[in-house]
Amino acid sequence: MLDVIARHRSAAHKIDSAYVPLELLRASRAAWDDAYALGREVGFRNSQTTVLAPTGTIAFMMDCDTTGVEPDIALVKYKKLVGGGMLKIVNNTVPRALKRLGYESKDIQSIVEYIDEHDTIEGAPELKDEHLAVFDCAFKAAQGVRAIQPLGHLRMMGAVQPFISGAISKTINMPNAATVDDIAQAYTEAWRLGVKAVAIYRDGCKRTQPLNTAKHEKRAAVSEFQPVRRRLPQDCRSLRHKFDIAGHEGYIHVGQYEDGAPGELFIKIAKEGSTIAGLMDTIGILTSMALQYGVPLEVLVNKFSHVRFEPSGFTKNPEIPIAKSLIDYIFRFLGTRFLNAEQRSEMGLGGVEASALDSKAQHIGRQGGDRDATVEALGFSPQADAPSCSDCGAIMIRNGSCYKCLNCGATSGCS
Repeated sequence: MLDVIARHRSAAHKIDSAYVPLELLRASRAAWDDAYALGREVGFRNSQTTVLAPTGTIAFMMDCDTTGVEPDIALVKYKKLVGGGMLKIVNNTVPRALKRLGYESKDIQSIVEYIDEHDTIEGAPELKDEHLAVFDCAFKAAQGVRAIQPLGHLRMMGAVQPFISGAISKTINMPNAATVDDIAQAYTEAWRLGVKAVAIYRDGCKRTQPLNTAKHEKRAAVSEFQPVRRRLPQDCRSLRHKFDIAGHEGYIHVGQYEDGAPGELFIKIAKEGSTIAGLMDTIGILTSMALQYGVPLEVLVNKFSHVRFEPSGFTKNPEIPIAKSLIDYIFRFLGTRFLNAEQRSEMGLGGVEASALDSKAQHIGRQGGDRDATVEALGFSPQADAPSCSDCGAIMIRNGSCYKCLNCGATSGCS
């Protein structure tokens, strides 16, 4: 640690006073002299004097071409903006570097224009091959093949680390084709060079990254779920059912797959061209499409059962004695015919064989069970089909085989 302080102290005394305000230079040298003197006297413990912090965003804001000891990601790069859009960032040090390499102004202008057009310096006619390595960057250009190798990043860190007491915030950029062994070798080499911390990034390892060498980021193909329609064959079995709801008659036709599952629904009611007929046709088509695209019948039955609107009332179907609406009747009918006993029980639907119910009820009666226990055991809810009162609109309750209204006292026909 004392050696690190000595290096900083020595570097501070070598700063040219022509480039720094004299008072600032004097204070800097005094600070390092004091740090070195105190360190020799009392030593250092659990301390960090200097680290190389992340400076990417700050460097971009200051219009710097590189950040810290990081090489440029690319001579031309595109940065994603938080609010949307792209910002094209071009390295402005290239003309200065070309001039120091001995290129004429005309050639420099031609090379810069080539970079702007192709997003890479590779292939520029005026550039000599032996100078290509000077302009290598961390990422391979979109239309180029050259990039700094991982060992080059590590050697840079190894050269800087002796002058820094803490760690270096620098990324070792690996190509997309890097393997697990390549990454393991990079960590091993960093240890050999005495680097205190290593951050590795493999190009394209994330679905999106803030800096790219091309305007349109290449994304890995991601398979997305696409619903598939399962059509019924030309000829199929079907179920026809006639219903009567408070005097309104109609027919339900259900087309079935080979396994007996429903695949389409047709509803015929009232006159053709009427509003109710059009609505029922629409419901049938929507239900058919939902079933053919894989929507479970259980979901549809659960969603549309007990929907209440007119016409509603008593039916001639003992499994659904009272319908709260046409939609309620249709989907409860589908549930009683095509759902299994467990699903029907969870939804409070009928459809269990009468003989099985009678047998179960007789068994409970022989065991001395009361009426409520019998009703509960059979999965029957007394309020499942309760209609609204025709006089006041309140929900009625079962009274024997009929219903009565607790609000106004009206009944559905029984005294």
